[in-house]
Amino acid sequence: MRHDVCPDFVTRHGFFGRTGGVSSGLYQSLNCGPGSADAPDKVAANRSRVAAALGRKDAALLSLYQIHGNTALHAAADWGDNRPEADAMVTNTPGLILGILTADCTPVLFEDAEAGVIGGAHAGWQGALKGITDSTIALMETHGARRDRISAAIGPTIQQASYQVGADFRDRFVADARENERFFAPGKDVAHCQFDLPGYVEARLQAAGIGKIWNAGTDTYSSEEHFSYRRTTHRREPDYGRQLSAIMLPG
Repeated sequence: MRHDVCPDFVTRHGFFGRTGGVSSGLYQSLNCGPGSADAPDKVAANRSRVAAALGRKDAALLSLYQIHGNTALHAAADWGDNRPEADAMVTNTPGLILGILTADCTPVLFEDAEAGVIGGAHAGWQGALKGITDSTIALMETHGARRDRISAAIGPTIQQASYQVGADFRDRFVADARENERFFAPGKDVAHCQFDLPGYVEARLQAAGIGKIWNAGTDTYSSEEHFSYRRTTHRREPDYGRQLSAIMLPG
């Protein structure tokens, strides 16, 4: 099962793609998204494979009902299928796997290995603009982390060359901060531009004082080894799978 890892992390983690699972058709093959129309037993089997790849097949793999907001929650126990509405999780409990589901949005994993605190965030453009990474860092600090010790890893995301947006989209970011104009490149005409979502997320992490930041640099839209909502839309397919980014404190 192929997955990307951050060389700076000491915590068990992985940015998993779409290969190595049991799903078929549109969901081929490691679809970990319970929000898709894939067979629930296949999604569960795929999530078990991720847990096994992290060394704990029996570990609880938590995920959220992601709503593109800026709420981060502390996880102390398995909440099963009762997924809370939020876009980030933090834990200092060994053996809990934090799982972030994406299909173009930016997954960010966090660790302060010295404090024994980890986190995971789903940063779509809305959540990123609202400060989901800042919320995650702040919550980690309340559990003993220090931002100068935190390492962050940005997983596979739709990249600027594949992310065409309208001028009104750019205006929202520029209205928030004039310097955000640097994350937009010219598009096919004056009404369009190309947005650098992972670049924006990385800049938010830098501004927050994060010590180390790693960026996978993988384009989910052009990579057939990853699920992509935008690619699915352009192909007029009826549904799409979700890849999982996961992190766990051993023990």
